[in-house]
Amino acid sequence: MTYPERFSNLPAYAWPRLRALLDVHEPGGDPINMTIGEPRHAFPSFVPQVMADSIGEFAKYPTNEGAPELLAAICGWITRRYSVDITPDRVMILNGTREGLYNAAMALAPETKNGKQPVVLLPNPFYQVYAIAALSVNAEPVMVPATEDTGHLPDYAALPADVLDRTTIAYICSPANPQGAVATREYWATLIALAEKHDFKIFADECYSEIYRDTPPMGALEAVADTGCDPERVVVFHSLSKRSNLPGLRSGFVASGPKNTKEMRQLRAYAGAPVPMPIQRVSTRVWSDETHVIENRNLYRAKFDAADEVFAGINSYTSPEAGFFLWLPVEDGEKATLRLWQETGVRVLPGAYLSRPDPSGDPGSGYIRVALVAPKEETQRGLTQIRDCLYT
Repeated sequence: MTYPERFSNLPAYAWPRLRALLDVHEPGGDPINMTIGEPRHAFPSFVPQVMADSIGEFAKYPTNEGAPELLAAICGWITRRYSVDITPDRVMILNGTREGLYNAAMALAPETKNGKQPVVLLPNPFYQVYAIAALSVNAEPVMVPATEDTGHLPDYAALPADVLDRTTIAYICSPANPQGAVATREYWATLIALAEKHDFKIFADECYSEIYRDTPPMGALEAVADTGCDPERVVVFHSLSKRSNLPGLRSGFVASGPKNTKEMRQLRAYAGAPVPMPIQRVSTRVWSDETHVIENRNLYRAKFDAADEVFAGINSYTSPEAGFFLWLPVEDGEKATLRLWQETGVRVLPGAYLSRPDPSGDPGSGYIRVALVAPKEETQRGLTQIRDCLYT
């Protein structure tokens, strides 16, 4: 199959679809954008000075895998956050985690598995880079429903053995985008045991790990230490976009076993774009500071509480465990999105723009995704209009 043929069945990307749905209509009020998960809280106040102090390093080629100081800062954060000791040879920096989620598949996915076309598992709904990565390595993407019945996380263990025997990678997002579900210790143990039995790698997307209410979500590195499995079994992705309100910095990291990391670094040396040194200097400082993260989490906690208050008494409403999205059930996500825009000016994302239909239906079609990224007052106003338009 040629490159264009592999991508011919992909749906249009979510944002062009949303513009085509809404922009031909006038908003029914002052627009409130609750679509994209782009943090709008202030980033750490020290960032501009660190950038200014290192501006001259734009004149140098940056290190490919990450400056020693940055790798040390990331390892220190992992130890503090997850009580896991990790060495720099197990970490590589990224231009944001989307790059890593894609390129890790390119570096680590075999061309065949047991003499057959490999399978890449992904939750449905899903972050769209998972699917494009699967297709890019000529694997069959198998989308597994992440619904209310499964706790909004995919039940990979329910798949047939012949599919699991062809599986090379299983993507998992915890806290989940869009539902906010968190993988428990039991979930991680079950998934790791499944990966060990059928010999595949777990790609753990943990970009929302630092936005939670009370209990820090367990991470995959923590689960590896907990179960005693081979660290090469799990590949973990983190970002400063949500944790530190720096989506434009394009800075994150991937961590795994030393063999996986060596192979990812080798691909990056030939095909990747190293992170500029001033950005690495900023990232070093940001990973080393937790005060701003706690302040950021408190702002989201206040908006969680506001959402719970706005939707109190609405039986279909489920308060998310973590992340910064609401996954609100509606009869038809696309119709609800259009109605909201035309009647109130509130802009949300139809759930079906993040999912794909299967024989049992489309797990995203009966939802809208609402981002709680704006200041509390604007968020509360938007949520109230959603409630009054769709639920009363």
